[in-house]
Amino acid sequence: MKRVWILSGCLMLALTGGCASTGSVEAVRRDVDETKNRIYTIEKDLGTAREGEKTFKSDFAALRKGDADLQANLDSLKTDLQLMAGKLDDQGLAIKKPVEELARYREDSDRRIVALEDRIVKLQVAVDELNKRMKEFAQNSSAPGKEATPDALYLKGLESFKAGDMPSARTQLTSFIEKNPSHDLVPNARYWIGETYYGEKNYEQAILEFQEVVKQYPKKEKAPAAMLKQALSFKALKDLKSTQYLLKRLIGDYPKSDEAKKAKVLLKEVK
Repeated sequence: MKRVWILSGCLMLALTGGCASTGSVEAVRRDVDETKNRIYTIEKDLGTAREGEKTFKSDFAALRKGDADLQANLDSLKTDLQLMAGKLDDQGLAIKKPVEELARYREDSDRRIVALEDRIVKLQVAVDELNKRMKEFAQNSSAPGKEATPDALYLKGLESFKAGDMPSARTQLTSFIEKNPSHDLVPNARYWIGETYYGEKNYEQAILEFQEVVKQYPKKEKAPAAMLKQALSFKALKDLKSTQYLLKRLIGDYPKSDEAKKAKVLLKEVK
């Protein structure tokens, strides 16, 4: 720019020195003005270009920043999608697990219901048979001039017990044992005699009667029941050591019996 103005000054000096005619001077002036205008235009365009370059750089930087932000958002979105997929998998497993557990519970319930129904049927058959026998015994025992059968006498004792008449039940069961000492139901009769004392809260005598069952008929089905009632009698008398001893013995001697299961529960209560 400075060189342009110096050249212009030299031309003016030459013109004032008479080196050229008036027409030449005017022509040179026009050329100088034109040159100035071109230089101005070029400088203006150059300034615009520089501003454009700045704007371009700014826009490019913004674009790069936007691209970086977009990439960061994309990475965040991918992470969110992965987390969401993991949660969906977890929810799928969480939903599947209760369904499987429910299916197992239903299968187990069905098995228990079938087993319970089977037991109910068997018990009903046994009850029906017992009622039939009781009717037959009652008819035989009420026949004129006919002595009651041993089974009828035993059942009479049980009927008195169920009715809450403990002394009468005890008398009839004792009579049954005296008249039929070798009968298969003697262990049962002895056990129910113990129950009559237990029902009257005469726990000391009940313990002695139950002991006769355990001692004389250890392999009969009433033995574990008698031992359990002995333990309960001691518990009623606040003799917890004897209670614990009998419960542990019951579990050891008759581990597969229903009474052993009850003994395990009771043993936790008296500790």
